[in-house]
Amino acid sequence: MSYAMSTLTIRIPDDLKKQLETFCEQRHLPFSDVVRDSLRRYLAVEQFRGLRRRTLPFAEAQGLLTDEDVFRKIS
Repeated sequence: MSYAMSTLTIRIPDDLKKQLETFCEQRHLPFSDVVRDSLRRYLAVEQFRGLRRRTLPFAEAQGLLTDEDVFRKIS
C-alpha cells in the first residue's frame, strides 16, 4: 500500500531525543516509524476521549456509570 508522505519538522528537548534514539536503537526501528506510530496512537486516544466526553452524559442518564454497568446492560 502506498501513502502520500509529507515532512514535518518538530523541536523536542534533548533528553527526549536521546530516549527516542535509545529506544529505536534497542529495537532496530527507524526513528520515523516510531514517531508516526506514536502520533497515530496519541490521536486515537484523544479521539476516544473526545467521544467518551460527549457520550458520558447520555450513559450516566441511563445509569451506566461503570464498565460493569455497561457489561450487565449488554449481556
